[in-house]
Amino acid sequence: MSVSTSRPTTLYGGQTGRRVTVRDIAAAKERGEKWPMLTAYDALTARVFDDAGIPVLLVGDSAGMVVFGHESTIPVTVDDLIPLTAAVVRGTSRAMIVADLPFGAYQAGVAEALHTGARFLKEAGAHAIKLEGGRRVLPQVEALVAAGIPVMAHLGLTPQSVNAFGGYRVQGRGEDGERLMADAKDLEAAGAFSVVLECVPTELAERVTAALSIPTIGIGAGPGTDAQVLVWQDMAGLTPHTAKFVKRYAEVGGVLRGAAEEFAADVVSGTFPGPEHTYR
Repeated sequence: MSVSTSRPTTLYGGQTGRRVTVRDIAAAKERGEKWPMLTAYDALTARVFDDAGIPVLLVGDSAGMVVFGHESTIPVTVDDLIPLTAAVVRGTSRAMIVADLPFGAYQAGVAEALHTGARFLKEAGAHAIKLEGGRRVLPQVEALVAAGIPVMAHLGLTPQSVNAFGGYRVQGRGEDGERLMADAKDLEAAGAFSVVLECVPTELAERVTAALSIPTIGIGAGPGTDAQVLVWQDMAGLTPHTAKFVKRYAEVGGVLRGAAEEFAADVVSGTFPGPEHTYR
């Protein structure tokens, strides 16, 4: 078996003929390279993003809202996410695929986290997992990394804790910022290869990014993080209402509605299917 030692010259859009790995992520931090991450939940969309050069795709528990129609991420289960993750893996050839561990799938302790993490790697082919929380999940992070499961951490506004936060609010102001900084350092020490910072003040995100040797991935955390992530339906304009931190790069919702209306009009008028769409 040959062992590949090549690394992409750039993480975004670089070509290696293999999957992006945690070593590539670390090398980008060393180079000071910023890079993009998007969510994905199906093979066709994942292929589009992979072809666009997006180096990391997250199969997020945000599927609860954008795929399954729930009001939060809380109802999402492991069995919901495993087939979505497997589809994204099958639809890509270069991107690292990170799977979210959903609420109730790792909080009980190390054994539960290891069981869930192993399922995502074995059954879905994920390359890493993401989990939320700071000091309370350090034993899980250490155990997962020791078992060979790369861990992306997540601090700040952790959506699985929305009920405890009393809503979707900016986190990390005042003394809470120092606790978040300590959590970030502890997660790095526990072996996490990166950390998502969600809805935290820009200044805090910049300080955390400077303090860590692992990359930070911002979502509503300002421009000073090493990477940025958005839910693709928000980014592409499919979601009707989005948060302040979202930039809409397209209006896919309008395009799809227009296509559906045009199709319906052709069917009603009898112009579809035409001769070019029929067999003889």
